[in-house]
Amino acid sequence: MMIEIESDILGREWQHFVDGNFTVGSSGERLRERDPRTGEASFNIARGTAMDVDMAAQSARRSQQSWRVLRPVERGRILGKIASVIREQADLFTAIEQIETGKTRSQAAGDVEIAARYFEYYAGLVEMACGEVLGLGEDYHSYTMREPYGVVGLILPWNAPINQAARGIAPALAVGNTVVVKPSEFTSVSLLLLAQTATKDASLPRGVLNVVTGTGPEVGAVLVAHPDVRKIAFTGSLRAAREIGQIAADRILPLSLELGGKSPNLVFDDADLELALDGVIRGFTLYAGQACSAGSRCLVERSIFETFVEGLRQRIAALRVGPGEDDLIGPIITEAQHARVRAIYQTAASDSSGQFHAAPLPKHLQDRFIPPAIFVTEEADNILVKEEVFGPMLVVMPFDSEAEAVQLANDSEYGLAACIWTSNLKRAHRLAAEIEAGQIYVNEYFAGGVETPFGGYKKSGYGREKGLEALRQYTHLKCVTIRL
Repeated sequence: MMIEIESDILGREWQHFVDGNFTVGSSGERLRERDPRTGEASFNIARGTAMDVDMAAQSARRSQQSWRVLRPVERGRILGKIASVIREQADLFTAIEQIETGKTRSQAAGDVEIAARYFEYYAGLVEMACGEVLGLGEDYHSYTMREPYGVVGLILPWNAPINQAARGIAPALAVGNTVVVKPSEFTSVSLLLLAQTATKDASLPRGVLNVVTGTGPEVGAVLVAHPDVRKIAFTGSLRAAREIGQIAADRILPLSLELGGKSPNLVFDDADLELALDGVIRGFTLYAGQACSAGSRCLVERSIFETFVEGLRQRIAALRVGPGEDDLIGPIITEAQHARVRAIYQTAASDSSGQFHAAPLPKHLQDRFIPPAIFVTEEADNILVKEEVFGPMLVVMPFDSEAEAVQLANDSEYGLAACIWTSNLKRAHRLAAEIEAGQIYVNEYFAGGVETPFGGYKKSGYGREKGLEALRQYTHLKCVTIRL
């Protein structure tokens, strides 16, 4: 059942969250979010400026020393409280997530629970960002220690706002950093509510978590350039990453970049085909394909190719697309992305080098939704094989040998994830070592959890989020050597 949003939530003019309070934006200008399911205006947010970023960064800098010297166990208790209050207000966060992203209730609720889980997980790891003693002989005592950067800037995408915000905020806070978040202007309110909830209900000190809303050029670029910001973690497009990288290069600013993907499934003839079919479908249709790690390529051993393609056709024909509650393929979140995906679909439908099969889509949904589709081809150089769609389209290709499967899997400028479908454990380990990707799944797409490190090879980015590795990403390493 749809959760009702109170009028003071939906009708509010949301401001930036700086220094523990909502703060009127310096420009006085507003931006309107839209519900992707209907296209109707929803939340009203502030349009940030350089002045707003400066206020947030100064607040984060002022609060950083007291947050840093707090005993790790005390920081952990606060992170644990944040997890608890997210769960206490899960229905509200879920409803906001649905309005901002158009996800089904179960998907939005799942993202809210994952956000709570991040804070819970890192609450238990606050004392794990430690160094080691180095053996230099009896005349020396040498050791390393990990220290927070200081003020960390997080720049987030629109496809999983609360999930990805928690993924960065929780480990950054756990090791003693303070944070300024720039959410997407299309999906900002769940982050504003999270910052308010953490400060008001979980006793997070003022200034430790700040949120400035607005556009990339007006807020994101300014955040990267701000002298108080000592580290940036960015999730988004390759184009935006290049722009951020140019600014960061001038400042010698450390970056973590989690970018796009064209992740392959490798399906061998000894796989459980029913399991593989279900997993491949989930891999490219979850969130309507709007996931950087979506399994958007499928490489199938030729002996089972036709059978597997037919299985995919049958399954996509049975999928439902629409704005309902569950078991549906939801909308494309932004208008610009919808137009881009629709153009790619038109290219695929007219491409004579392959076969294009799409699920039916009612005419009244065509302005916001895209049906799941497969493009079957043997042309490895086809642009549809190379280009990230960020929509529910799967490219399917055959292979004749294990070596060819690996070659095709690695024939991409991206390297974020891959999945191997086989009952041969030796093959699974062998290919996992040969495939150029940051995540390798075996017999399940999107295997893993908050505990498993996440990041890419090649143009999928660098640095790692999630797991114990994230604590290292949000700290400097210092070495101390004493002559005795």
